[in-house]
Amino acid sequence: MNVLAVGAHFDDIELGCSGALAKHVKCGDQVTIYVATNSEYSNGEGKLIRSGDTARKEGEEAAAVIGAELICGKCPSLFLEFEEKTNIELIKLIEERQIDLLYTHWKDDIQHDHINLAKASIHAGRHVPRILMYRSNWYLSDGNFKANYFVDISETWEIKEKAILAHQSEYGRVGGKWLDFFKRQAQNNGLIAGVAYAESFEVVKWLA
Repeated sequence: MNVLAVGAHFDDIELGCSGALAKHVKCGDQVTIYVATNSEYSNGEGKLIRSGDTARKEGEEAAAVIGAELICGKCPSLFLEFEEKTNIELIKLIEERQIDLLYTHWKDDIQHDHINLAKASIHAGRHVPRILMYRSNWYLSDGNFKANYFVDISETWEIKEKAILAHQSEYGRVGGKWLDFFKRQAQNNGLIAGVAYAESFEVVKWLA
């Protein structure tokens, strides 16, 4: 199976679906990670918080931990739009790699880049037989994430944890709360699914 996971920023995929991706790798599937932006950003005073070089280096380390091939886009953070340029880039990637399963952001996320990449990837992936949406943050939204597909990541939780920890520039900034939140989330998903750890997704399309 050919699997594509798309994320707006370095760390989104690791938080949202890296356990499932690691499981695909263990099963012998070909896994590609596409990150659309350089993930560089500054605070309100213009102070650089994370450089693009640092974000990419951490993303490369995380992809290696997962066992996936990493492809990097060049869009600046917070400037990702649902436009033809983005659509064409994704369509080309999907067609060239003959993608069977696509993981993307939740379409009702409130983060600008996340929303637009979700729209673009669902549009570009209209001929992909299986599309799943993931959540990669704890932001409140007026939408309702419908967790209706679960992946047992009990055997790949440690890989997910290591992939998250690869992003030390962000992990340090949030004081370790990332790992606490997503570990508890995986345990809660596991309780629902009847396993130790699980990731939850909302199905866009699933053709058997």
